[in-house]
Amino acid sequence: MRKLALIAMSVVTFTACNNTSKNNESKEAVDQSKEEATKSIGGKKDEHGCLVAAGQTWSEIKQGCIQVFNVGLRLNPTEKEEGKAVISAFVILSEDKSKLELFLPDDNKNTIILDKVENDIYEKDSYRYDAKKSALYVNNTIKYTGDVE
Repeated sequence: MRKLALIAMSVVTFTACNNTSKNNESKEAVDQSKEEATKSIGGKKDEHGCLVAAGQTWSEIKQGCIQVFNVGLRLNPTEKEEGKAVISAFVILSEDKSKLELFLPDDNKNTIILDKVENDIYEKDSYRYDAKKSALYVNNTIKYTGDVE
């Protein structure tokens, strides 16, 4: 009878030890999945690490992720089509105001850096921005305007 009790106790002990390791393994798996879920909060990131779902985009001038609609000056199109949404362009000035970064609605990936060529005038290729008038010219035609402060 003693041998039977000793065998039963041994089986219970080994079973308990085995469950503990399984519990630890499942706890580790849960911890790992929680960690992976924490990493993915905020959604998809672009190649610079900006959160796309949060409206972030990379700024060359700021050298960081920004929400251009909170940081930049909004420029609305001069030609608006009835029944269609108004999609704005944005500009951001460098700290020393020697450069301007242009965010166009048609090109969400690339920005255009304009250089200051004279007082309040920034240019590059076919783009010209007049800061006094808050007007963006494309091929010498005003395409976007903003509120002059």
